[in-house]
Amino acid sequence: MPATGDTAPDFTAPLANGDVDSFTLSERLEDESPIVLAFFPGAFTGVCTDEMCTFQDRLAAFDDLDANVYGVSRDSPFALNEFRDQNGLEFGLISDYNKEIIDDYDIAMDFADLGVYGVAKRSVFVINGDGEVTYEWVSDDPGVEPDYDEVEAAVEDAA
Repeated sequence: MPATGDTAPDFTAPLANGDVDSFTLSERLEDESPIVLAFFPGAFTGVCTDEMCTFQDRLAAFDDLDANVYGVSRDSPFALNEFRDQNGLEFGLISDYNKEIIDDYDIAMDFADLGVYGVAKRSVFVINGDGEVTYEWVSDDPGVEPDYDEVEAAVEDAA
């Protein structure tokens, strides 16, 4: 798992932003840093919906810091667009349908009792314009949300 000070693993994946576009982290860092990658286990679930809606509610604070927030999950880009629509999310959601980003960031978890494998642990990474991870938070408990004030402070430090 990339730790603070490490170079963030680069990736290209589908971006659900009302349409479906391509997202390449290294290309976006040139114009959109710092970037907040908020990994979540699955769209349309209670805690994940609360988390993404909280990021939406706090989006103005991230905008004021010239930061960009992206949610990341294993859901398809089409499901993520519906999730965005139903919850009024104004930021893009990255589809890691093939679990490549989750594996690169080493944050996979299973819900074996439900037959669900390889979803993202709830995690937040702040990445500066040089591609360096300046903040990382990973929870082994899918019911725990990040400390949003701490994430904002980390973004302010990275800006």
